[in-house]
Formats: sequence, C-alpha cells, structure tokens
Amino acid sequence: MRSLASLLTALILTVWIVAIALISVQNAAPVSLRFLNFQLIEMPFGLVLAFSAGIGVLGTAIAQPLLGFPTSRDDE
Repeated sequence: MRSLASLLTALILTVWIVAIALISVQNAAPVSLRFLNFQLIEMPFGLVLAFSAGIGVLGTAIAQPLLGFPTSRDDE
C-alpha cells in the first residue's frame, strides 16, 4: 500500500511539473504582480506559476504539523 501511495505522489508531481513547463513555454510574455498598492517587477508567467506552486507546497508542509493533521500511518 505504501508503494502505491509513493507511485501516485510521484505521478501527480510529474504531471504538475510537465504542466508548469508547458504553460511557461507557451506563455513567455512577462507579467507584473500587484498586491494592494505594490507592484513587483515583470517576470515570465511560468516563473510566477512555479513560485506560486512552491509557496503552496511549503505552506502546506508547514501548516500540517501546526494544525495537528496526521502526517502518515503505520500499516500493521
């Protein structure tokens, strides 16, 4: 069961990486981010997408132990 979960996790990550690569190649035009009144420098859309996905993964990894969600189970 554990190997199936690892396989599915790797498959999902692979699909996301391929999707980010395809979108970034197709949308190479720079975009500028605006938050409230602040505007950042212009960056390619794929880079913005990759940073957003990375921040989401890190945020989830940090939030799980803080909110008390179980990280894994032992199969016995």
